[in-house]
Amino acid sequence: MDIDQFKSQHLPTESDRTFQCENSYTLDAAVDGAVMAKAGSMVAYTGDLSFTGQASAEGGITGFLKEAATGEGTPVMEVEGEGHVYLADNEKKVQILQLGADDAITVNGEDVLAFESGLSYEISTIDSLAGSFAGGFTNVYLEGPGHVAITTHGDPIVFEPPVATDPSATVAWSGVSPEVEVNSSLSDMVGQESGERFQMDFAGDAGFVVVQPYEEL
Repeated sequence: MDIDQFKSQHLPTESDRTFQCENSYTLDAAVDGAVMAKAGSMVAYTGDLSFTGQASAEGGITGFLKEAATGEGTPVMEVEGEGHVYLADNEKKVQILQLGADDAITVNGEDVLAFESGLSYEISTIDSLAGSFAGGFTNVYLEGPGHVAITTHGDPIVFEPPVATDPSATVAWSGVSPEVEVNSSLSDMVGQESGERFQMDFAGDAGFVVVQPYEEL
C-alpha cells in the first residue's frame, strides 16, 4: 500500500467512548480529569496531559497502589488533563470491561492496564500464594461504576464456577473468592521444584473467572 493508504488505515478512531481499543493490543483512553494506568504502558498521547507517580528508591515509578507485604506492588501512574492516552503492555490483548454501580472485579496486578479514577480500588495478596511466585502475587480489587481495561496473553476464557485454575494463568474473578489448594500428585508433570502444585479453587454457582492461555508468573 502507498503512504496515504497506510496512514488512513492506521489513524486513531475518533469516538466519544471513554475507553476503546485502537487494535487488539492498544487502548485509547479519553482523559477528562484523570485516569489511572499501568506505569510504563504509555505509547503515545494527544492533548494536554501530565503523568505522575511515586518514585522508588531503585528509580522509576511505583505508583499510587501501596506495596504489598512482599515488597512488590502494582505500578500505577495517574494521567491528568484533557486528551487521549494510548496504552499497551507487551503486545498483550486489551479487554475493556464496564462495571456498574453494583459490580466489582479482582484482577491480577500484572494484568491491570487502566481504570477510571472514580473507581474504588484496593490492593491485596493471597497469603498462601504470595511467597510461592517470583514477584509475589498481588491483586487489585475494583468497584464500579466505571471502565477498567485488563490485558491477556492471547484470547481469554471465561469460566463459571465451580472451576479450578492455575494461579499463573488466572487473570481475574468476580462474584466468587478462591481457595488455594495443593496437589502434590501433579508435581512430576509440571516440574515444581517445591514438589507441590498450587491451584485456585473457585466453588459455588455464582460469578465468573477469567483465564488466559499463558502462565504469567
